[in-house]
Amino acid sequence: MSRRTLIIGGGIVGLAVARELLRRDPARSVVLLEKEDEVGRHQSTHNSGVLHAGLYYQPGSLKARLAVSGVRLMTAFCREHGIAHEICGKVVVATSAAELPALDRLWDRGQRNGLRGLRRLNPDELREIEPHAAGVAAVHVPEEGIVDYAGVCAAQRREVESAGGDVRTGAKASSIRETAGGWVVGTEAGEWEADFLINCAGLFSDRVAELAGIPRTVRIVPFRGEYFLLRPEAQRLVRHLIYPVPDARFPFLGVHFTRMIGGGVEAGPNAVLALAREGYTWGDVSIRDLADALTFPGLWRFMARYPALCSHEIVRSLSRALGSPSNPFIGSSRRSPPPISRRAAPGCGRRPCTSTARSSRTSGWSSGPVRCTC
Repeated sequence: MSRRTLIIGGGIVGLAVARELLRRDPARSVVLLEKEDEVGRHQSTHNSGVLHAGLYYQPGSLKARLAVSGVRLMTAFCREHGIAHEICGKVVVATSAAELPALDRLWDRGQRNGLRGLRRLNPDELREIEPHAAGVAAVHVPEEGIVDYAGVCAAQRREVESAGGDVRTGAKASSIRETAGGWVVGTEAGEWEADFLINCAGLFSDRVAELAGIPRTVRIVPFRGEYFLLRPEAQRLVRHLIYPVPDARFPFLGVHFTRMIGGGVEAGPNAVLALAREGYTWGDVSIRDLADALTFPGLWRFMARYPALCSHEIVRSLSRALGSPSNPFIGSSRRSPPPISRRAAPGCGRRPCTSTARSSRTSGWSSGPVRCTC
């Protein structure tokens, strides 16, 4: 008898799970439910489009092993399916002697994780491969690159459907109940029964778990990154992905330059509290999502641990939501203009000025004009 499996969430993770289940067990019945009218509409395609190779992770950890093998599997998948990608490499640059111990730790982790072609660069060697980057030392990670994740999702869907899987879009899970034989999931497009249920709902995975009767001890708190785009004439200055040595005081990799597979170069991000889980501009506000975040003790523990980050950005987020008068600390309280796609805004007019537009994403593409901060 064929085993029936339901997967909730048609992002890159849900699609990959469906694909792997069918590869391992072709007789299995797999149905994937996605609330949007197409797969990969949120986190999967609202990110920087980088293929990370596993430089930062603790050697021997599951995250390190998955990152190192994953970048190679993803690269092979892109070659097989003709998906746009480029293994352009990355440099992590130390700009002062104080950053050298942290760079040494990254170098050691990369070597122990088995990254191929890893190189330690002196200032002259750095200028050789990245002429406009200056530092006292750097680590070159040649396996890293950029990719079209929308193309990856589309190819995954084709593989799932050609293997007999059923991808249902416009099918948002609204109820889940357990039965003697498995599960029943109610959606706007009808009900589905299954022996097994897999939650791949991304930013809403905690609420989907709660629908299935699991207490929400863990909660999604969305932060959004804002980016600047380099002017077209300045894009030639960046050949690789250029990252700083991470600052241990913050849980992020730092502001970096990212080449994009569709063209252009970003500089960013910061990290601001998103006012909606799928909120890609300041105008996207969900009272439920915001209340959910602010009533979660984990957010306040995070703020206590990183006060320098949170005291500014969370106040700025809330001030935007409440429409408070502007002040020099949080900037303008006006909402962002309607979202546009990769459109440049006026710079300051001075040369060189590389700031042209800012994009916001809980990880993705929506952008609104912003004045240059030169």
